[in-house]
Amino acid sequence: MNLRPDVLLAIFCMALATYAARAGGYAVLRLWRPPRFVEAMLTHMPGCIFVSFILPSVAAGGPWHVLAAGVAVVMMVFTRMLTASLLAGVGALWFMLG
Repeated sequence: MNLRPDVLLAIFCMALATYAARAGGYAVLRLWRPPRFVEAMLTHMPGCIFVSFILPSVAAGGPWHVLAAGVAVVMMVFTRMLTASLLAGVGALWFMLG
């Protein structure tokens, strides 16, 4: 296998951009305190991103996948434990399809 310099440069630039995006956010928030609305929005952002990744495949999976996602949501509401809700959703789908 050959290591091409252009591929290594692309990987290095992508790693640098990723680091700059993550570290830049912390640097900006150290210097500038965002308004309360922005803070509230940032606290809810990970959940929204997770849903946007999961929802298309759940909808494409059919009714069993939607039902298993519902089981995961109900488990999350009652336990507030992400791992338990994910295991419940996967277990429900495994049970329904198995």
